[in-house]
Amino acid sequence: MNIYNFDLNLLRVLDALLRERNVSRAAERLSLSQPAVSNALNRLRELLDDPLLVRVGRVMQPTPRALGLEAPIRDALQQIEHTLNAGDFFDPATSRQRFVIAVTDYVELICMPALMAHLAQAAPGIQLAIEHLTPSLPADALDDGELDLVLGRFVDVPARFHTRHWASETLRVAVRRGHPLIGERLDLPGFLRLRHLWVHGGQTRGMVDQWLEDQGLERDVVYTTPNYLQAAHIVASSDLAAVLPTQLARHFAKLLPLQLLELPFDLGTFRLDIVSIAQRERDAALQWLIEQVVAVGGVTKP
Repeated sequence: MNIYNFDLNLLRVLDALLRERNVSRAAERLSLSQPAVSNALNRLRELLDDPLLVRVGRVMQPTPRALGLEAPIRDALQQIEHTLNAGDFFDPATSRQRFVIAVTDYVELICMPALMAHLAQAAPGIQLAIEHLTPSLPADALDDGELDLVLGRFVDVPARFHTRHWASETLRVAVRRGHPLIGERLDLPGFLRLRHLWVHGGQTRGMVDQWLEDQGLERDVVYTTPNYLQAAHIVASSDLAAVLPTQLARHFAKLLPLQLLELPFDLGTFRLDIVSIAQRERDAALQWLIEQVVAVGGVTKP
């Protein structure tokens, strides 16, 4: 096949069809009419000598040939887009770009108020859309361009992504003031006597429980929740204890009757990173936003 005789716009249509698996939704995504997308699909079938998408019941399933083309075409389209955008002049004061960022509720509470206050002065037209961050890196959403940035704690980040360290954190034990089992300090036996609330965030094993397991120990976790914000309120009105990120714990200790204590064992600090797709390192707007997160959104010293 001669690439110079191939209508490259057809690749955008194929990408949309493979994302949506539906002609109508693909047409909406591309801002085209449904007949135009159907006609493009017929041309693709003829050029590639393959049905590409086959209706099975109410959905369209890609053929093996289409599945083999999906990732290379998507990567090529994104590379073209990023290359074309790389030389664009970016003026934060006049930009009206919208960025989609995935964060945990903890990061949103600690980071986003300061970032939005800064953007209101430096880039009032920029919009941020926040998505919930699952425990694992949402690699597919970054690859597909559905997410611009991800802020959180990650163990292994694939080489195709760019990682920027923006904060370090520690952990504190939070209990209600006047807890009957708590004094001024907390030792390991006292920690193990407590009934615990664990913010799991979708994980199967956190830093605390991993350390305890390595010592042949186990704590009494009687309540689990995916939400840090609710955890602080529950602890403040019960005899449960929770291990929380230090800055979040300090924030809620100003609002709720909480006592904060050092962990009776040293887990050190953990990193919070900004992750973006490496292909966008020349995207001036995105790199500017990353710098703002580093400058004003980072967690203060534990």
